[in-house]
Order: sequence, then C-alpha cells, then structure tokens
Amino acid sequence: MKEYIKRTYRNRILSQDLNKYHINVRETDLFITSDQDIEAETAKIVHRLRSHLEVYIDIHPEFLTSLQPLPEDHFAPNIVRGMLKAGSAANVGPMAAVAGAVAEFVGRELMDRCATLIVENGGDCFLKSDKERTVAIFAGESPLSYKVRLRIAPEKTPIGICTSSGTVGPSLSLGKADAVCVLAKTATLADAAASSIGNLVQSGRDITRGIERSQQIEGILGVVIISGDRMGAWGDVELV
Repeated sequence: MKEYIKRTYRNRILSQDLNKYHINVRETDLFITSDQDIEAETAKIVHRLRSHLEVYIDIHPEFLTSLQPLPEDHFAPNIVRGMLKAGSAANVGPMAAVAGAVAEFVGRELMDRCATLIVENGGDCFLKSDKERTVAIFAGESPLSYKVRLRIAPEKTPIGICTSSGTVGPSLSLGKADAVCVLAKTATLADAAASSIGNLVQSGRDITRGIERSQQIEGILGVVIISGDRMGAWGDVELV
C-alpha cells in the first residue's frame, strides 16, 4: 500500500499547541488541527455535506463522472455550486475539486470559532492561522519530497493549499508529476487547478508548460510543481 494512502505524512505535523483528530465518513478522511475542540461539530458538518453531494449525484450522475466542466446550477447546494464553478475555472470535471471542497466548506463553517484551524483531506488543505505556519510538500519518491516547504503568513489566511500527484495516491491524474501544489483563496479552486495543471506534466520537461497553465487559471495565488529532481514555482509562493 502506498504511503499516501496510509496517510503517514500526518505523523510529521509538529503543532504541539493544537488539538488533532480524525473524521472518517466513508471515503472522506479528514485530519483536523485546531486550537479548539470542535470534533463533534465537525462530524455533523461532514455528514451534512456528504448528504448534499450524494443526493445531487443521484439526480445528476454526470456530476460524478464528467471529466469536463459542467454548466452552473443555481439550485444546487452550495458545495456543488462551488465545485461546478471551480471545474469551469480550471477546465476539469467538478469532482476534481471534491477533496478540496469538503475541506473548504468544513473550514468555512468552523473558522470563526478558532484562531487556528487546518482541515486536511488527503493532501488538500483549508488553513486559517493566527501565526506563521510552514507547510511541507510530499512528492512521493522525488528527492525533493518534504524538502520543499511553504511559509504561510497569518495575514494570507484563510487559504487553500492543495496537491495533486500522478505518481502517488488513488486520485485520477492524466499526468506524472510527483506533486503539483496550488495556493488559492479557496481550497475548492486550488484542488481543481492542481488537477488541471498536473494533467499536463508528464516529466520535468513539462514544468514550464504547467506553469503557463497555472497563469491562465483566474484566482490562483501560486503553484509549485515537482517532477523527479526538478522543480518550478510561480506566483505568491514563499519557499523555505
């Protein structure tokens, strides 16, 4: 079993000042880090969001399977509308944003109760913090894995930080990048954009192509692309 699936990267979180707990609801596997104990409330929110998604998919099965953007639906639940919007912005199917969307919508509902809140969903994160945080990028077998870190200033939060990989984990990717990490004001958009950019990167030679794609997606703050021993970055990204 791959390391990503085991989620052993979560053992590297060093925030001793915060509460940590898991929320598992079928395919959803959240790891929450916060300064307040909000575990019970978080579980209720996850169940509600999943219910909204599942009912919508029952009525609109193309939402689950489409690899292309779908039209807006003003009558859909908020999380569905967010995924449709992100998919259109990044030119991917709406489910490319599902992990980031769950992290985002959970985080948005709870962030007023916490000075620091990190909702991580399989490498896709919603982050709010009252102090500077450092985020390491897991890039599978790349020699740069965990060695590339992002410094996130508190005034830049809340922020979405999402990573897509073509070599690690169960998520669908048409590319072979070890990691495409996108920063955006919403984790929903960051997740969709990471998938879109990652689809273009077959090797280190395609990093420039991925950077050019990221510049075309409105709303992205920055991106880091890792393929083998090569790396490229663009935008408002502060590397440590």
